[in-house]
Amino acid sequence: MAQPPPQLPEELSPASSDPRPTKDVPSAAAPEGQLHRSLSLRHLVVYGLLFIGPTAPMGTFGVLDARSNGAVALVFAVATVAMAFTAWSYARMSVAVPKAGSVSAYATAGLGRRPGFMAGWMIGLDYLFIPSLAALFCGIASHALFPAVPVWAFTGAAVLLITGLNLGGVRLAATVGFVALVVEIVVLAAFCVGAVVVLVQEGPARPWLSPLTGLDGFTLAGTLGAVSVAALAFLGFDAIATFAEESTGSPRQIGRALIFCLVLAGALFVLQTYLGALLTTATPQELAANPEQQGTIFYTTISEEMGAWLGTTVTTARAIGPVLSALVAQAAVSRLMYGMARDGQLPARLGSVSRRTGVPRLATLVSAVATLLIAVAAAVRPDGLDLLSSMVTVGALTAFVFLHVAVVGYYVVGGRTDRRVLHTVVPVVGLAIVVTVLVLASHLALEVAAGWLVLGLVIMLVRGRRRDASAVGEPGN
Repeated sequence: MAQPPPQLPEELSPASSDPRPTKDVPSAAAPEGQLHRSLSLRHLVVYGLLFIGPTAPMGTFGVLDARSNGAVALVFAVATVAMAFTAWSYARMSVAVPKAGSVSAYATAGLGRRPGFMAGWMIGLDYLFIPSLAALFCGIASHALFPAVPVWAFTGAAVLLITGLNLGGVRLAATVGFVALVVEIVVLAAFCVGAVVVLVQEGPARPWLSPLTGLDGFTLAGTLGAVSVAALAFLGFDAIATFAEESTGSPRQIGRALIFCLVLAGALFVLQTYLGALLTTATPQELAANPEQQGTIFYTTISEEMGAWLGTTVTTARAIGPVLSALVAQAAVSRLMYGMARDGQLPARLGSVSRRTGVPRLATLVSAVATLLIAVAAAVRPDGLDLLSSMVTVGALTAFVFLHVAVVGYYVVGGRTDRRVLHTVVPVVGLAIVVTVLVLASHLALEVAAGWLVLGLVIMLVRGRRRDASAVGEPGN
């Protein structure tokens, strides 16, 4: 008689590759070795908005206003449409391949194992450095409030905080994030109401349509250049796809969350930049001539037009926001590592899941250690902020290239659709947009991404040779 299998330890073996959804499986009853299905549509949208940040344009407002000659609201409207092509490709592939590996799993299904590894490797650059950058933002802001404590100490504390929340389970992190997101949206709403009151009582500092048409004339080149920067504000909504195996709904729920999150974020971005532009007394030319004012002009305008208390409140909310982005980024990279490990592209132990919390605990800890080392190292460097800022964009954009090509490979080349034109045109347009943004990226970012790409190619080739050698050494070969 066959003996029953031994009891598995808390760190379970790599999960089954069966991605089919189950009906609202409670975390306690989740299949062994699999992520717990406990995230509703609301939780997914919260994760996406936390990663993006509802008030993200406030920090880049001055830069975009100067580049677009005042048409900053138009810039975000166009950027929203541009990123919609990427969201569509994500939505299509999330239905076809509802797996935690996200873009890595999609590229594997549409292009093969090696392109799948490289797609996951490149977006891993984005997911690894974003929590480090966000923790550094928190450290800098906290140091400004408490100068006696060094930046690196606050930065390290932020990493430990988000790690504890993520190890506590995806529902705990989502609940904490939801509360913080509500606070941030309330602060944003307070700004919008205050701005409307000032505009009604005192009138706008600029013409009413200038945030959409430009101040003293529309410049196409300047607007498109600003769009390439504004598109980066949306990076992070794609992290929703990494939670595909923790969604309580059908695979289509991931796509709905992606689209809804993008549209909502785009609407909030357009609204706040439109109101901010109408209140700003500094002209785009003045901001272009004084780049040191570009990062703070939005907060300065709030303090001058609506009171220092609101300016301080908004600034504080923007200081806390990066911690929430780091929370989601760390969770996303752990799911990415989990999915790639389960597919044999990373060490198998990273594909283990905690029985109690239903999270990939080892992958979370590995990402936490990497984040801690990177963030603290940057905190003690005078140029650490600039260095990290250059590293967090190109990785995701390169992965988006793999995503769009994977849609064509999976649906059109693979013969899995009757709408061949749709599944060709939309990803090709999305690919063109992403490549344009990549070309306009900073040289330092491109150099870092090139180095990361080369390292990934070396690892892929070494692992491939070891796998081939193992296959040759097996009996019967």
